[in-house]
Amino acid sequence: MKVMIQHVEMKGIVKRFPGVLACDKVDFDLKAGEVHALLGENGAGKSTLMKILYGMYQIDDGSIVIDGTERHFHSPADALDAGIGMIHQHFMLVPTMTVAQNVALGQPSSRGFLLDLDVVSERICELSAEYGLKVNPNDLVGHLSVGEQQRVEIIKALYRGASIIILDEPTAVLTPQEVDDLFIILKKMVKEGHGLVFISHKLHEVTALCNRITVLRDGKMMGTRSAEGVERHDLIKMMVGRDLKTLQHRDYNPGPARLEVRGLHVTGDRGVESVRGIDLTVHSGEILGIAGVSGNGQLELAESLIGVRKVDSGSILLNGTDITNLKLNERIDQGVAIIPEERMLDGAINDFSVQENVFLHDHMEKSFRKGIFLDFKTMAAHARELVREFTVKTPTLDTPIKNLSGGNIQKLIMARELARKPSVLVAAQPTRGVDIGASEYIHQRLLMQRDSGTAILLSSEDLDELYELSDRIAVIYEGQIMGIFERKDTDIQTLGLLMAGIKPGDPPKPEKVIAACED
Repeated sequence: MKVMIQHVEMKGIVKRFPGVLACDKVDFDLKAGEVHALLGENGAGKSTLMKILYGMYQIDDGSIVIDGTERHFHSPADALDAGIGMIHQHFMLVPTMTVAQNVALGQPSSRGFLLDLDVVSERICELSAEYGLKVNPNDLVGHLSVGEQQRVEIIKALYRGASIIILDEPTAVLTPQEVDDLFIILKKMVKEGHGLVFISHKLHEVTALCNRITVLRDGKMMGTRSAEGVERHDLIKMMVGRDLKTLQHRDYNPGPARLEVRGLHVTGDRGVESVRGIDLTVHSGEILGIAGVSGNGQLELAESLIGVRKVDSGSILLNGTDITNLKLNERIDQGVAIIPEERMLDGAINDFSVQENVFLHDHMEKSFRKGIFLDFKTMAAHARELVREFTVKTPTLDTPIKNLSGGNIQKLIMARELARKPSVLVAAQPTRGVDIGASEYIHQRLLMQRDSGTAILLSSEDLDELYELSDRIAVIYEGQIMGIFERKDTDIQTLGLLMAGIKPGDPPKPEKVIAACED
């Protein structure tokens, strides 16, 4: 049994990458029995700081002191040996293995060359009971929900003896009910003497769970506050250097139907039907939100609407015209705009310049040509105007888009799509991986576009974002619509249950873990 770490201190941490000072003399400390939040926009240095503590990066200057002794970690294995674990946003699990096999992976066996999965399973059951993790060691990881997989990651860290655990955006893909369950587990861990670092952009979660909050901006420490009584706007100002604008969500007055989906069936990449008989209508001047845990068909739905995934059956109508069999370019010409889920894969070309990415589709427009030749002067003026209007931060129009931050790339994609004055906008995860300042701007533009008469289909795994922006919300689960609600007629808890496949009044799903551990 490892001794629990009582105090971790990071003093004057400096970390440089080519052309970037990621951490500039940052101080951070964590005590046993507390949750210390780390806040900051993209590029603020918070992940870099924690990767240093976990041994993934080595410091250029500064020191790490654990219980009064300076330590040097050259790898995550060194950090784990010292009692420090990290749970990444994207889980490090093998889906074709059981929970016990994943936990045992890379660990020495007590029987030499023979597996000791029974010993591992027994320990998993002990940890499950101690912390209320509800994990069945015999389940295949690929069959578990996202929340259950996260519990497996926590079990892995505890099994390896971690007393300090770093959680990187742990609630990003969870339903509200799963978040509640996670917080119960984390509070239990804190009560048992663990120290937790909680990286999150959701301020209400940070203030509800954490004891202290440290804010980073541009690699510098802006201060540490007690979570008790801290004001949200003060944290935001520390993060972005200014107050955020209040969203002006006007009354909901929908116009005629712009996008109609009837009996849509679509097959996913694994050959399994991912969209099963969906019916949807989006009106002019409306934002229809699609709520769902990742992997429940929202990606395939969006791809079928924009024409990059074949429809098995059903129909898609744009302003009353059937576009089911039209190609992507043809749909764009008909008035469909797209903010794709994977911006660097489907929305931009890495090595192309900012200006070239603006004209991926529109370079053949007559207004940007002189006869058979491109009018580069007019194109540059158009790109410059979009960069100015959408506040895209870029050194020049010739800068490769891969050199921009995620938020600025997303704003440029939005600028390109909205400049066409679309009839319908399909926006999939428009603020994923985007910092709070860029998210604020994207939210404002979506509402402006809605008020101009565009019909917007907004898919997001962030329920707070959907609830803030949408006029109506449709919940998708295993490729089917569980219900469509006026925003004012529902609440986040009800939506969260539907996202988990539970309708109000349904009996709770049975727990399997107790029987498995008792066996």
